[in-house]
Amino acid sequence: MAVINVDEKNYQEVIRSGKTVLLDFYADWCGPCRRVSPLVERFAEEYPDYAVGKINVDDEQELAEKFNVMSIPMLVVMKDGRIAAKNVGAMPYDLIVKMVTEA
Repeated sequence: MAVINVDEKNYQEVIRSGKTVLLDFYADWCGPCRRVSPLVERFAEEYPDYAVGKINVDDEQELAEKFNVMSIPMLVVMKDGRIAAKNVGAMPYDLIVKMVTEA
């Protein structure tokens, strides 16, 4: 499944997809975010049963505030519309997989 660019307009649709959702809060200027981004895209390809979205904190400040984003990259796992797991900072692929699949 492809990574979805999430914004205020499609946020509710993504969250209510019936799938567990991985959200990647990032910014284009953020070095660690650029390292995490290919891992998030790989997860989306290898685990199509999950929805994966990216939220640019510079463009979507209201969503960033809603999730209390203080540092990026921040990965959030949503299950049944609620936060099931959250991690701030770059992390290796195997830990991303574990965080999402065990949430």
